[in-house]
Amino acid sequence: MGEILRFPDPDGDGAREPEPLWRELVGRELHRERRHRGERLVDVAERAGVSVQYLSEVERGLKDPSSEMLHAIAGALDLSVRRLAVRVGRPDALALAA
Repeated sequence: MGEILRFPDPDGDGAREPEPLWRELVGRELHRERRHRGERLVDVAERAGVSVQYLSEVERGLKDPSSEMLHAIAGALDLSVRRLAVRVGRPDALALAA
């Protein structure tokens, strides 16, 4: 059986905040990109073919969009799903690519 690796606790108090869910991270990045572009929810939702309510829930991390929905929403922001995943998975990748 394999060995369990424990990551060091930087605070040393054993209390760590839980990691955010993937849908929350994706939602934050979609929201950040939309705001950076100065776009309204209604405009992005219309281009993506989703309701404003659905897009809002995705941005707030309340909905876990299918890959098709994610493709449509990211595409409405001129992002590929791959680029979105890189941004979410490696926030420092943007700085490295600049």
